[in-house]
Amino acid sequence: MTAGRPRPSGRDDPDDGRTTVTETTSGRGRRGAAVLGPGGVGGLVGALLARSGVDVTFLAGEATAAALAEQGVHVRSRQVGEVHVPARAATRLDGPVDVVLVAVKQTALDEALDRVPPEVLGDGVVVPFLNGLDHLDVLRARYGAERVLPATIRVESTRVAPGEIEHTSAFTDVDLAPGGVPPERVEAVRALLDGAGISTTVHPDETALMWAKLGFLAPFALLTTTHRAPIGEVRTTHRAELEALVREVAAVAAASGAPSDPARTLAFYDRFAPEAKSSMLRDAEAGRPLEVDAIGGAIVRAADRAGVDAPLTRALVAGLGG
Repeated sequence: MTAGRPRPSGRDDPDDGRTTVTETTSGRGRRGAAVLGPGGVGGLVGALLARSGVDVTFLAGEATAAALAEQGVHVRSRQVGEVHVPARAATRLDGPVDVVLVAVKQTALDEALDRVPPEVLGDGVVVPFLNGLDHLDVLRARYGAERVLPATIRVESTRVAPGEIEHTSAFTDVDLAPGGVPPERVEAVRALLDGAGISTTVHPDETALMWAKLGFLAPFALLTTTHRAPIGEVRTTHRAELEALVREVAAVAAASGAPSDPARTLAFYDRFAPEAKSSMLRDAEAGRPLEVDAIGGAIVRAADRAGVDAPLTRALVAGLGG
């Protein structure tokens, strides 16, 4: 991976350090990292990479790109404190990078990918931090299996305004699985993230990795959103439903080649702060599109493929409009 000081796109003002956003990134020979979707996750990871000296480009719509280019990215983090970095921002990638971190919601993925043309990306590795399973097939069809590195991220981070990130967890952990990516490229991505203070581990089994995240996330997201309640209320008032859903999702995971322990999942939920909300619930409260299909729909489709019943998941998905 190539590392260097962040250099903003557009016109540099030596007097105030601010930049004017351009429609594309500049400098086709430049390498480094691009972040597609500088929200709570993408903004945090991009800022940590930039702080470590990586040359980062943030890719977003015109308004967000302009705001980032003007003011940079400011993170208030429980883990690392205050981070403020200048931002090169653009609406479309126009030069090869070593890695593209995809941090948009599944509901925005198709449109967002227009910002990263395969012919411009070159041999860069695509690392998706999305919920669900189906995005991997979409990305592999577009960029090739040898360039898509399956990943999950564990973090609590929210965009409160363009370029303003609240990182409320004391951790930022990434897990990777090689998939079809050459081992040396996998290690390069691991080292890049780890060097930015993002604890990064490589796992041999893609199926187990992706289901570990989905099997934990789906009951949490579906039930907190259905009942419009934080986990504390769900795990008490709706305990029987939570336990049944965790068992159902675990059965689908096992039939898909990724055995899991329902008791362990429930123990995780019981350790959550009672006021904890899923990102899907926060989206519902804010009137944003919901990732019902990416999370719950993925469970239903996997159940159908494996010939396993998943009536509770199916009903929750239908109830949420999935």
